[in-house]
Amino acid sequence: MATRPITGEERAFMTGNEVVAWAAMAAGADIMYGYPITPQNEIMHYWTRMAPKYGRGFLQTEDEISAGFATVGGVLAGKRAFTATAGPGNVLMQEAMAMAEMMRLPTVVVVTQRGGPSTATVIYSQQELNLTCFGGNGEGLRIVYSPSSHDELFLYTIKAFNSAWKYRFPTFVLGDGYQSKMREPVTIFDPETRGITMEPCRPMVGLPGLPGEEREPAHLRNTYNLEDELYEVLMKAIKAYDSVTPQVMEWDVYAVDDAELLIIAHGVVSRAARAAVAVLRERGYKAGYFRPITLRPFPAEPLRPLAGRARHILVVESAYGQLKRQVQAGLYGISTPVTGYLRPGMGITLEEIVEFVHEKELI
Repeated sequence: MATRPITGEERAFMTGNEVVAWAAMAAGADIMYGYPITPQNEIMHYWTRMAPKYGRGFLQTEDEISAGFATVGGVLAGKRAFTATAGPGNVLMQEAMAMAEMMRLPTVVVVTQRGGPSTATVIYSQQELNLTCFGGNGEGLRIVYSPSSHDELFLYTIKAFNSAWKYRFPTFVLGDGYQSKMREPVTIFDPETRGITMEPCRPMVGLPGLPGEEREPAHLRNTYNLEDELYEVLMKAIKAYDSVTPQVMEWDVYAVDDAELLIIAHGVVSRAARAAVAVLRERGYKAGYFRPITLRPFPAEPLRPLAGRARHILVVESAYGQLKRQVQAGLYGISTPVTGYLRPGMGITLEEIVEFVHEKELI
């Protein structure tokens, strides 16, 4: 029987991968399915060390395709199941996650982004935004959180399980290689101490009773023979996704009330962006900061009035315009010019952002 790994709150100093493992434990995850890939490996390592102690399970599969589908199977069996991967593994899991999207299955995936395309580097990037938000064939009906700190990594890993089971869409925590490996102070906690009640899990297969007589029959399909049939199912799912978007989308702002330059970033890069805004403010410039916490659904509605008042928008990312395209799509019809500081697979410092702002005379 599973036992609680954390009681109350504790202060710790650990890597991001360790944070994810502890957060999944605190969330009551029953089992992790995984396959090794850098920089995700230690999530598996920490989980397998703790799992026997707290009555949890683990299965190493033969590849990421199997890990993705095993997670689908665990969820169908009513387990609070999850997996973690990066880069090429994220690519391989998209078929299973598209299936989960079609069948409205509450899968949870932690992604620790690495440089691409293909094998590329094992270090860091923000190049898996498109893949994670819209990977697979389908309409991208999924929830994607982008935490910026270890505290947020812990919180949003817990929240991912609740969002997945409450709204029944595949849910992702989009981290990165820097977060995975770096250590920083973090407060880990039992969700109940923060007033977080974990959504109940229930099996979708092997249910007791005679279908159609003693209970409603389970309708679990990911293939349809008729165009009209598929259209009806998809439109029902799209309507459900649109209806929960206001409840799901999250964002963070700083110094935006009078901002003439609005700097937008997500994940670990947003830490440099916010620090750059603080420096620019100290120098007398009216800079502000907007961070989408949910990349899918993207918080375009709260961003639009801020963008409309600004004289210029700067999107900062460790990718070549993946966030910028999301921003531009969300701001369609607003004439404020959008510039990108685009550094695919590279770390970004506050000094570089400030220098770029002055070099391009954005303020």
